[in-house]
Amino acid sequence: MIGGNLNAARGEALGRPRRSALVVSLPWRLRPGKWGVIAAILVTVLGAAAHGTGFAYRPATEFAMVLPSQPSPNPDALRKSLARLRSQQRTLQAALRQKSPRGTHLIIDQTLNRLQVKKDGDTLLDVRCSAGSGMLLQEGGGKKRRWIFDTPRGQFRVLQKVQNPVWKKPDWAFVEEGKPIPTDPDERFEYGTLGEYALHFGNGYMIHGTLYERLIGRSVTHGCIRLGKEDLRKVWSSVPHGTPIYIY
Repeated sequence: MIGGNLNAARGEALGRPRRSALVVSLPWRLRPGKWGVIAAILVTVLGAAAHGTGFAYRPATEFAMVLPSQPSPNPDALRKSLARLRSQQRTLQAALRQKSPRGTHLIIDQTLNRLQVKKDGDTLLDVRCSAGSGMLLQEGGGKKRRWIFDTPRGQFRVLQKVQNPVWKKPDWAFVEEGKPIPTDPDERFEYGTLGEYALHFGNGYMIHGTLYERLIGRSVTHGCIRLGKEDLRKVWSSVPHGTPIYIY
């Protein structure tokens, strides 16, 4: 019974329809090893050459590009739309002129490290500067104070113009140098560090010179705006007391 069941199962299996396949009988000498693989590749290539790959290729010119139909524009509607856009443009330009600073003013782009002296809509000077580095200084010891060296953003004014300024070093300058904070106020004063001129615009921030002009154009300061010697002279001579400063 077991043999009969096996034969029946074989018969059912053999009776099922099977996909046709290309059977190639290779000489026994080519079957083992690399020669068998080479023979199989050759047979495959020859079969593809004889029967094709099944893909049909036609020139691209036989296909027409079909685009959705668009209605013809209405000339009157186009003229009205153009007139409306021009009117909006004039309105926006007028509003922009009203909001733009008048007279002499300074514009400082601390992202690109550029300083401009402008008068009305004209640019009188466009030079490189250096703004705050954004670095964090952490004090060790007991107080553990923190300072972030950013240049403030917003609208300011030239509050004071000083020739041959003297820098009164704050606590963070000594912390940064790893020196003890002096108890004698005279030990805080440093001469020649700020260049020939300084323009104060509040909270200890200034536009001033530097001993390290090779770093102009980089964000390396403790919050002040640094200029090269010649550019600082031009700003000093063209910017009066009270001049607005816009920093962004």
